[in-house]
Amino acid sequence: MKNLQMVKMHTLHRLTARFAVIVLFAALLSAVPFHAAFAKTAPALGSAASFAILAGPAVTCTDSNITGDVGIFSPVPPGSSVTQTNCTINGTIHAGDASAVTAYNDFLSAFDALDALPAPSGQMLTGTLADLTLTPGVYWFDAAAELTGQLTLDGPADGVWIFKIGTIEPGALTGTNFSVVMEGGGLPCNVYWWVAEAATMTDSAFQGTILAGAAITITRGTFNGDALAQAEVTLTGATITGCEQTRQAGRNRCNQGVGNGPEDCDPGNSNQGDPSRSNDELGGTPGNPGR
Repeated sequence: MKNLQMVKMHTLHRLTARFAVIVLFAALLSAVPFHAAFAKTAPALGSAASFAILAGPAVTCTDSNITGDVGIFSPVPPGSSVTQTNCTINGTIHAGDASAVTAYNDFLSAFDALDALPAPSGQMLTGTLADLTLTPGVYWFDAAAELTGQLTLDGPADGVWIFKIGTIEPGALTGTNFSVVMEGGGLPCNVYWWVAEAATMTDSAFQGTILAGAAITITRGTFNGDALAQAEVTLTGATITGCEQTRQAGRNRCNQGVGNGPEDCDPGNSNQGDPSRSNDELGGTPGNPGR
């Protein structure tokens, strides 16, 4: 009975999210071209954004390193847990506690909102994405995506990239020797990969947050972003750095006194992605801070 109630609640939740998104996109489409409008809007992850790894029933971590919090929605049925074998987690484990439950529900809301985007929306992609450079925007694969080689994402710090895999037909995301490179000030935590089914990364240098409708499996390589899955998350020989930790690392403290020189920081993010506008001195002197 409890599981039936949860299914009913999630179904109602999905319908509500879809209706809200349809209204939003009707307004966007009437104002400006869709691709340009949504490219500026990141999906709202809520409290899920504070988790590097978030799964439905279980997380299995072997010979891996995770920087960030790890959570599972429910520690039941028996066998559902966070299992560590030679695995270092530099963060807090939330096994079915209130924080994990709230974050998982926020993740489902974000997943449903992206799922409700009109199909097709944005620019259709095919192939492996090797040697491709993409600016901020919405991109989609009609079914599965098998990626390899280097993808370059070129855009400003406030640029948002959204990739949808399995938009028309159910599809999984597979990356083998696949790397994502950020240029132009673009940030990996402004990159979102919505996947209708499972996501698998092998020997890859991946950047961005995955929202998967099934499991996420990461084998070797690096993963700079959050891995959010409705099923289990399995890590083997991988290094994962969550977005919360990436954002904190970028918040260097600044001594704003004039004459102390540049400190490679920007108090209050005042430069808005343009280093020449920073409150941090560009080699200036008292009365002329260099900006």
